[in-house]
Amino acid sequence: MSITKVGFIGLGLMGGSLSIALKKLPKDYYFIGLDHNKEHCKQALELNLVDEITNSLDKLKECDIIILSIPVDGIISVSKKLKNLPEKCTVIDLGSTKEKISNSIPSDIRKNFVTAHPMTGTEKFGPSAAIDNLYKDKVVVLCDLEKSEEYQVKVAKSLFDDIGMNIVCMNAKEHDRHAAFISHMPHALSYALANSVLQQEASDSILNLAGGGFKDMSRIAKSSPTMWEDIFRQNKTNLLEAINTFQSELKKCEKMVENEEWQSLNNWMSDANKLHNIL
Repeated sequence: MSITKVGFIGLGLMGGSLSIALKKLPKDYYFIGLDHNKEHCKQALELNLVDEITNSLDKLKECDIIILSIPVDGIISVSKKLKNLPEKCTVIDLGSTKEKISNSIPSDIRKNFVTAHPMTGTEKFGPSAAIDNLYKDKVVVLCDLEKSEEYQVKVAKSLFDDIGMNIVCMNAKEHDRHAAFISHMPHALSYALANSVLQQEASDSILNLAGGGFKDMSRIAKSSPTMWEDIFRQNKTNLLEAINTFQSELKKCEKMVENEEWQSLNNWMSDANKLHNIL
């Protein structure tokens, strides 16, 4: 059986969990990792997430597949350095925004790229955050496939199918608008909730009174600020639309409570309950 070489640029939650998923397959893989954080490189080796570490992009060009699991601004930066890729090399980015990435990849290697967004993750980061089955039964969105070579599309679809993901295809612009409402705006709300409580409540009150609801809603406020700053910047227009829509709904709630319109408030809440008929 031939060995498939996979290069990971970024050795955190997403890249590490993908390594774990691929290691469970009957295929023969060899993993090479690259990360600017030396401690992450050390941990990735200790956790057997990769077989070797390199600091050379040229070394990664020898791989059959290169996975970019780094912040979205970093994906664009690295793509501009991946020159003269072999014809059969497949580069897959796992960024949470897609339009700017898709449009920024240099034209001479655009056919090598498949822009993907696995709709999964946790609030933790770094190699120690990597977990089993992070990807299983989750959705992965593949964008602008008409810009990718047929061979690269086949490789990417096979990889995600092998680890048990459900593949959805759409254009990058459409993806970013949907992601703003379903993923990016909820992160903004979680950060806002955490800051609101921290400014009003003493730490002992938070510890004593915070229940499951607060913990669930504020959990993702533990996510990497550096990563999410980049995402908010790249998807600024869609994020602002999503935040404005949310503010409009919150204003409705405020007015109904202020005016003691309890039946209207009940109806408004009942409408929100319908979301879980979809989920």
